[in-house]
Amino acid sequence: MKLRNDAARWTMFIFGFLAFVLGLVGLKNPQALLKQMGFTAVPPQERADHDYTHVFVMSSSMASTNMGIYYMLAALLNVRQFFTWTVPFRVVTFAVFSTAVFKKYAPIKFFMVAVWELVGALLTGWALWAEKDND
Repeated sequence: MKLRNDAARWTMFIFGFLAFVLGLVGLKNPQALLKQMGFTAVPPQERADHDYTHVFVMSSSMASTNMGIYYMLAALLNVRQFFTWTVPFRVVTFAVFSTAVFKKYAPIKFFMVAVWELVGALLTGWALWAEKDND
């Protein structure tokens, strides 16, 4: 399992690595992850008993960690069909996350998460298109 020098594989691997690392950050320190995305990070001792924000962050972080592993494995194994499938879904993720910001459900800093998804999707899509011409 070697990562060759092709752009599509690298876009997938880097995206996966970042998702994995950010997932670990959220598992270890949910407060830091919330602050990074622009959310108010209320210390656990100040939260109401019915506030499950940290449980949600933990769940999302575990999903991010797993997703990161899937992306890195797909890159290492060169699962091109998976690369292709991710592009439109990451564009949809951009639309949903940016809509959350524009409707003021999420802070403006959260828009960077949406941009991260869009840039990753466009880079992967471009790399797949460019490499198709070389086949």
